Amino acid sequence: MTDAFCLENKIAIVTGGASGIGAATCRELARAGAQVLVADLNLAAAEALASELPHARAVAMDVTDAASIAAAMRAIDRLDILVNNAGIGLVGDITRTSEEDFARVMRVNVTSVFLVTQAAFPLLLASRGSIVNIGSVAGQVGVKQRFAYCASKGAVLAMTRQIAVDYPKEVRINCIAPGTVQTPFVEGYLEKYHAHEKEKVRAELIARQPIGRLGTPEDVASLVRYLCSHEAEFINGAVISIDGGWTAA
Repeated sequence: MTDAFCLENKIAIVTGGASGIGAATCRELARAGAQVLVADLNLAAAEALASELPHARAVAMDVTDAASIAAAMRAIDRLDILVNNAGIGLVGDITRTSEEDFARVMRVNVTSVFLVTQAAFPLLLASRGSIVNIGSVAGQVGVKQRFAYCASKGAVLAMTRQIAVDYPKEVRINCIAPGTVQTPFVEGYLEKYHAHEKEKVRAELIARQPIGRLGTPEDVASLVRYLCSHEAEFINGAVISIDGGWTAA
């Protein structure tokens, strides 16, 4: 037995931490010994999750609002880990994407990463901390009917690499690019757009990942833990796919 990937005495904040990949990440970081700040727009859900974890607390945060982010950061004295997980999706090609919807996706998926990272940066510089951005395979390959989403996740990938170039010795920053993961996010998509054929479309989502299943939030959370650990110190500016072989194919 070893203490591999131990995060004891580390302080981590996870945006969108109350559900899906965010919640699994909070649980995994806590299991590794970190003190976890569950940051979410849904404070009640964040409080419920934090109550289950040791040394965790909920933080109200609207990742699209600089004032909300600043208020949350003022209550934090030290920070070792930032996980930019909050995000939304949108279905539609370029002809069916309104300017308003495009702006909303970019605000939640891109501007939020800028705002939260910028606000947390002084604390992360002080601790020589680690940032993990949750991107998507949609930032690496074209996905049908996901024009705005692909654009937003491509930007997350680019921001990750750019910060790594500017601050190669001061912080570590990496991006995880999941394939389709079984989360409330995916269930909401199926219910909204394919309520009459949910199982058919679910089978199609599974089929595009050669391994033959959807990812789980825990799959992604385990990789977040590793990237934040001492063992991953030589990994910086990387974009790591976790997609069941989708992008390999």
